[in-house]
Amino acid sequence: MFTLTHLDTPPPESLKSQVLQMVVDYLSDISPVSLPPSNPLYQLYQYVVGFEVHRYLDSMDGAQPGKPELIMALDAEDPAQLLGFALYLPYVDDAEACSLLYLAVQADHRRQGIGRAMVEAMVTRYPHAEVACVAGKAPYFETLGFLPLTARGPQMVMNTRHQASDGLVAVQDLQPIFQSQEVRQIHSYLVKQHGAQAMSDAEKERDRLLDQLAQQALHLVETASAKRLH
Repeated sequence: MFTLTHLDTPPPESLKSQVLQMVVDYLSDISPVSLPPSNPLYQLYQYVVGFEVHRYLDSMDGAQPGKPELIMALDAEDPAQLLGFALYLPYVDDAEACSLLYLAVQADHRRQGIGRAMVEAMVTRYPHAEVACVAGKAPYFETLGFLPLTARGPQMVMNTRHQASDGLVAVQDLQPIFQSQEVRQIHSYLVKQHGAQAMSDAEKERDRLLDQLAQQALHLVETASAKRLH
C-alpha cells in the first residue's frame, strides 16, 4: 500500500536524495534520450538529468509563478521510503494547465497503480495536463486519458485535451549544464576510460537512436491523426 503527498516546497533531504537516486537508476525510462546503460555516454546523461531534477527541486523554494510541484508516493507502512514521484510544472498564466516533466516508480512496485494514482492526482489539480514521452510510453499515457498532439524531436507531445495550452511554462535550460566544467570533466574521464573512438561511436549510436525515436513519434502522431479524421 502507498500514500500520496503533494509538495510545492522542496522535499526533505532524505526524500530528495531518493528522488535523485531514482532519476539515476531509471534514466533509460524517464529521459527523452532513452540511452541504454551499455552506451558510454550513459553516465554523462545520468549527471545532466540528475542535475536538472536537482535544480527543479531547489527552485520549489520560492514564490515565483510556475515553480515546480511534486507528488510523491510513500510506503504506507514506512513513510520515509519513496515508491515513486511525479515532478511537474504548472503553467505561469494558465491556472488549469501543467506539464509533467518526470514520472518514476520503483521497479519492484510497478503495476500496482502508483503511477496512475500520481498522474490522476496531478490532473485533478491541473486538468489541462501535457506530457512529452517517447512513442513506447504513449499507450500507457493513453490509458490515463492523454491524446497524441504532435511530435517534438524524439518525443511525442500528449495532452488531456485536443489542444495545447497557450500559456508559458518555466522549463530549465539544459545548455549551461552541458557546457559546465563538471560535464567536461565527466566527458574527459569517459574518453580516458573507453577511448576516443568508443566515445565517437557512442555519440553516433545516440544520434541514430534519437532519429529512430523521432520517426516513431512522428509515425504514431500521424497514425493517431488519421484515425481521428476517419
